[in-house]
Amino acid sequence: MKRIILFLTAKIKAPVRKGFLTTLLRTRPETIILPHCAGYFLYVTFFCAKNQGKSFIFNKLLGDRGIILMNTLATIVLRKNEDRRLRAGHAWVFSNEIDVNKTPLSEFQAGQQVVFQDYRGKAFGNGYVNPHSLICGRLVTRSSHHVLDKSLLVHRLKTALSIRAVLFDKPYYRLIYGESDGLPGLVVDRFGDILVAQITTAGMENVKDHIITALEKVLKPRCLIFRNDSPSRKLEGLEDYVESVLAPPPEEAELEENHTRFVFPLRAGQKTGWFYDHRLNRARMRVYIRGKRVLDLFSYLGGWGIQAASAGANEVVCIDASEPALDYARRNAQRNNVGSRVSTHRSDIFDALKTMREERARFDVIIVDPPAFIRRKKDIATGTEAYRRVNQLAMSLLHKDGLLISASCSYHMERRSLKTLLAQVSRHVDRQLQILEQGHQGPDHPVHPSIPETEYLKAYFCRVLPTG
Repeated sequence: MKRIILFLTAKIKAPVRKGFLTTLLRTRPETIILPHCAGYFLYVTFFCAKNQGKSFIFNKLLGDRGIILMNTLATIVLRKNEDRRLRAGHAWVFSNEIDVNKTPLSEFQAGQQVVFQDYRGKAFGNGYVNPHSLICGRLVTRSSHHVLDKSLLVHRLKTALSIRAVLFDKPYYRLIYGESDGLPGLVVDRFGDILVAQITTAGMENVKDHIITALEKVLKPRCLIFRNDSPSRKLEGLEDYVESVLAPPPEEAELEENHTRFVFPLRAGQKTGWFYDHRLNRARMRVYIRGKRVLDLFSYLGGWGIQAASAGANEVVCIDASEPALDYARRNAQRNNVGSRVSTHRSDIFDALKTMREERARFDVIIVDPPAFIRRKKDIATGTEAYRRVNQLAMSLLHKDGLLISASCSYHMERRSLKTLLAQVSRHVDRQLQILEQGHQGPDHPVHPSIPETEYLKAYFCRVLPTG
């Protein structure tokens, strides 16, 4: 952001001038004050963070005695009609939507804050740009009077926190979910007084210090860890790193979900360490579990399996390819006094399912919650085949009246596509399928109605019966 330049005349009364400058310098420390430059006049609206965005009109104060130049952001101009999707509510700007003749992308730095304008020069919001990424712009605010700074971050954090405080009685949830919470490129998970954040865009990386300050102001955490090792950072030209600030973090953190307690590794776990998105689906699972034999595939730390055991399952088998993850699953079983009913097995999931099919193993409930098999559009064919194989093998291991909980976190696996796949698989193994419930991501992962990419999680609770 460019500096604010202030021309101010000595004709302004000293007390007024002093109060005005104190406010300006406190809220905008980048201001440069220059000597009197008479003969200029400008209507200026100055937005003061202290007064929550209320405008102060300083034209009456300055008149023809001074000028404040507040247009501090560079401009990105879109091609004709390319603003329609953004005006409808989306927040992404693709590189082929920008008029590079008027605003060459080579003139911008990665993460630079900008004003977005349509082809007629009318501004419709502020955000940031990365000329090296396909998604080269992200809209942060539709007000041209606000920028991505500490003040805006604090406001967005408080807005996000207010609904989480209503939804959850304990401080274990996703606090910030990117675009849905008005902060594209930022994810923050809360584990009591420990916060784990991920920054995935250059624009957010540039305001990292503001993020730290804002989180301290709103939540006063004991420690904050940045798990900035997501593959998406490479698309932004960012380096991977894991960093702790505020205070040295413990090796592990605790959380509670659906009255079940878990411990997990803060630095070595997947993504931010825990997957809050399935909270409601795991809660619904509990009503089907009592007295059943359960198979939890891709079990990770035991999020599904341990909750199944705590809800009354007679036996739970957790299978995962990671021995460290299974070690945590065993510890979590002991923490909830269900260790005697939970067993773990380290194996490739497809190999384990084939072996159990050969051994004619049978289960009452099978949970299929794999990692994203489809990360990009080009993965759709191979990813869909992986979903088909794992669900087909799982169905073949169910008792005559069994329950399959099949989930996908792949955005490119549409809900209707997964339903069609499950129907086809059931016919292939000569079983009849009833869909009892459909699950989705929890309310701490809110869906932005104009950004379909924010809705990614789906789950089907399927009764699998014999044909006839």
